Amino acid sequence: MAAVSAESIAPPHDAHSARPERRRPVVIQGGMGVAVSGWRLAREVASAGHLGVVSGTAMDAVLARTLQDGDPGGHYRRALASFPSPTVAARVLEKYFVEGGKPSHAPYKPIPKLTLDTARAGKELAVLGNFAEVWLAKEGLGPQAVVGINCLEKVQMGTPDALLGAMLAGVDYVLMGAGIPREIPQLLRSLAAGQRGSITADVAGGRLRRTISVDPVDLLGAELPPLVKPDFLAIISVDQLATYLHRDPDIRPDGFVVERPPAGGHSAPPRGKLQLDEGGEPVYGARDEADLAKMAAIGLPFWMAGAYGTPEQVAEALRAGAVGVQVGTLFALSLDSGLSQEARGKLLDDLRSGELEVRNDPRASPTGFPFKVASLQGTASEVEVYDARPRLCDLSYLRQPYEREDGEVGYRCAAEPIHMYLKKGGAPEETVGRKCLCNGLMANIGLGQHRKDGYVEDLLVTLGQDLAGAYELMRRHTQGWRAAQALQYLQEHLPQVRLASV
Repeated sequence: MAAVSAESIAPPHDAHSARPERRRPVVIQGGMGVAVSGWRLAREVASAGHLGVVSGTAMDAVLARTLQDGDPGGHYRRALASFPSPTVAARVLEKYFVEGGKPSHAPYKPIPKLTLDTARAGKELAVLGNFAEVWLAKEGLGPQAVVGINCLEKVQMGTPDALLGAMLAGVDYVLMGAGIPREIPQLLRSLAAGQRGSITADVAGGRLRRTISVDPVDLLGAELPPLVKPDFLAIISVDQLATYLHRDPDIRPDGFVVERPPAGGHSAPPRGKLQLDEGGEPVYGARDEADLAKMAAIGLPFWMAGAYGTPEQVAEALRAGAVGVQVGTLFALSLDSGLSQEARGKLLDDLRSGELEVRNDPRASPTGFPFKVASLQGTASEVEVYDARPRLCDLSYLRQPYEREDGEVGYRCAAEPIHMYLKKGGAPEETVGRKCLCNGLMANIGLGQHRKDGYVEDLLVTLGQDLAGAYELMRRHTQGWRAAQALQYLQEHLPQVRLASV
C-alpha cells in the first residue's frame, strides 16, 4: 500500500555529507524488543512507503547465535559479504558460523560483554550485527524507502557501535528513548564526518567523566566509506523534554516521537512520587501527558505513540498536529515480526479468546524503568516460572557501570545473583522482582540459551497495553495478519482527515 503522506523533512546543511530529503511517513513501525522488529518486518513496512524500524539492541548476540544456527537462508552471510571490510566480516564468520547449525541442545558460544571500552572483537561483532540488520531491511529497495534503527539510552555501552554499523548500511533514521538522548545528534555528526564518536557514560557514584566511543577509522581504516548522517527522532514522554532538547542546536533532534504511558517495553516512570494501583502498576496522571499544542508550537515534526493503534487514534493524532503515529503492538503480533512461533502462538491464542493482558511491571527491569510484560502461561511473567529460574547475568546489556572505591569501574545488574550484586555495593531492595530481560527477550525470538545443565531460557514477552487494534485485526484475520494488513487498517480514516482539513 502506498503511503498517504510523503512530505520531506528539510534537514540543515551538513558539510560532511550530502543529506537527502527524507520521507515523513504517517506510520512508524515501532522498534521492539530484541529483533522482534527484525529486518523482515522493517522491510515490509519500508516497501509499503512507511518507516520500517529494526531493533538496535543486542544485535551482536542475534548475529552470533543465528550464525551458530547455520544462518538459515544465508541472509546474514549475504549481508556480511557486502560489509566494507571483508577482513572484519571473515573474522566473525570464522568464529561463529556453524555449517548446518550447532546441535539444538548445545549452548551458544559467549560473546564479549559490553563495557565502557568494549574489546575490539566485541565492537566488530556489534558493528556487523547492526550493519547486517539494516542492510537486509533495505536490500533491493529504492531510495524512497526509509529504514530506521531504535536504540535505548539505557544500553549506552552498545550505542556508538550500533549506530556506526547502521550508518555503514545507510540507515535513514535513528530513534532513541528510555532516557534523555541529548548527545546522539553530535555522535551522529561525528560519525558522518568519519571521526571518533563519543557519548558520556552514566557511572553510578562516578566522580570522573567517562565516555563510550567508537572510532570508524580505527575499525575500518582505508576501507571506511563515506557516511551520511541519518535523521534523529528523540522518543520523549512530555513536552518539557522536547522543549529542552529543541532549545540548543547542539542537542536538537530532527523530530520527536511522543510516547504515552501505554506504549510497550520500557516506559517513563510517573512524574513525582511513585504510586501503585491495586494491581501493583504505576499510576499515571495529567502531568505524564504531553501538551500537544506545545509540541506543535516547537515546529519540529512529531509522531504519537502509546494507544495510537486504531484508525480513529491515527486520525486523532493528525488532527492534533502530528505527522503520524508510531505503532508497535500490531506489528509485533503480525506474521512478519521476529517473534518465534511459540511466542506468537501464545499471544494470538490469548487474543482470540479475549484473555490477552499486559501488565506494567514496575520491578521487572533492572533499569528501574517500568516494563510492559504480557501475562502468558508458562513464561517468566508468572511468579512460579520466574522463581524457578536461576539468577544469572551473562548477556549483560543492562548492567550499570559503577565507580569502585579504588576509582576503577565495575559493573552490576539488579537481576544478577543477589550476593554478587550486594558485594558490588548494590542495595538488596533493588533486586526484588528484577527479571533477566536480556535472556528472556532472546528466547522470544527463538534464540534462547540452552545451558549445559539442561536449563532452557523461558519467554518474557513485552507488548503495549492498548490492545483495541489487535482485537479488531484478530476479528478480521483469525489466523493472524501481515504487516501490510496492519498498515491498511491504520490508514482507514485518513481520507476523511485530509478532506476535513481542506
